[in-house]
Amino acid sequence: MKAGVSKLVLGVTAALTLSVGVSASDLSEDAIKKRIAPIGNVYLAGAEPAKPEVPAGPRSGKDVYQTTCFGCHGTGAAGAPKKGDADAWAPRLAQGEAKLFAHAWDGFNAMPPKGTCMNCSKEELQAAIDFMVEGL
Repeated sequence: MKAGVSKLVLGVTAALTLSVGVSASDLSEDAIKKRIAPIGNVYLAGAEPAKPEVPAGPRSGKDVYQTTCFGCHGTGAAGAPKKGDADAWAPRLAQGEAKLFAHAWDGFNAMPPKGTCMNCSKEELQAAIDFMVEGL
C-alpha cells in the first residue's frame, strides 16, 4: 500500500512541476510582460489616479529657496552665505548682480551649477537669489 501512495505523490509532484515549467517556457515579450505586470492599482474610494501637477508659471524665489537652496543657504553649509546675513553677502553683492547670478548659474567653489536646482529656469534662479538677499 505504501508503494502505491508514494507513486501517486510522485506522479502529482511531477505533473505540477511540468505544468509550471510549461507556463514559464513561453518567452515571448507579451508573455513576459504579462507575468511581471503589477497585480493592480490602489486608489481611495471614488478617487482617480493622481495626475502630475504642472506648474502654472515660474516658481517663486521663496519656493525655489525652500526646496533647493535652504540646505546650504539656510544652514551655512560649505561656507554658503545664509539668507539675511548682510556681512556674508556684502562681498558677493559688491561684485555686482551679474557676477552673483553667473556664480549661481555656473557654480562657484563648493556650490554646484544652479545650486542643485537642475530644473530651474534663469528667472526662477534669479528670483531665489533676490529672495535670499532681500532686505540687505
